[in-house]
Amino acid sequence: MPLNGLSDALWQQRNLLELLLFKLEEEQLILTSGRSRWLGHATREVETVLDEIRTAELGRALAAELAAVTLGLPGEASLAEIAAAAPAPWDDLLRAHRDAFASLAAEIGQLSDGNRELLALSHRATQETLATLQDVHTYTGAGTTAAAAPAARLVDRTL
Repeated sequence: MPLNGLSDALWQQRNLLELLLFKLEEEQLILTSGRSRWLGHATREVETVLDEIRTAELGRALAAELAAVTLGLPGEASLAEIAAAAPAPWDDLLRAHRDAFASLAAEIGQLSDGNRELLALSHRATQETLATLQDVHTYTGAGTTAAAAPAARLVDRTL
């Protein structure tokens, strides 16, 4: 039955959104801990889940179109329209999926905005720290330290 296929696709997508939320929380914990060693891994995991969501979205769109057409609706009908036309108990189940998606989307939006802010603060702090470094020494080809070339100085001789 097309409504069963749609429900299965919605559960799969819902599980992936919950996994994305978890991965974003992991990323936030790494950012707030100040230990950025695993930040690259966490970001890759978020990107992997996003790719899986994109793939699942195609399956969900096909299942929704089939369910809509079966219910006599246009193929591009929204989940709310499909739920309104679906018989019980499918109507309640589809509305519950829709509500869960709205809630997850809000949580994911807040968390990703927070992570962006934390990354921007971290970047700004790093830039400020680098700007305050003076007398930076580098290494020569032989492996010995070499002082940086002295910077130009402006002298006011009017005194």
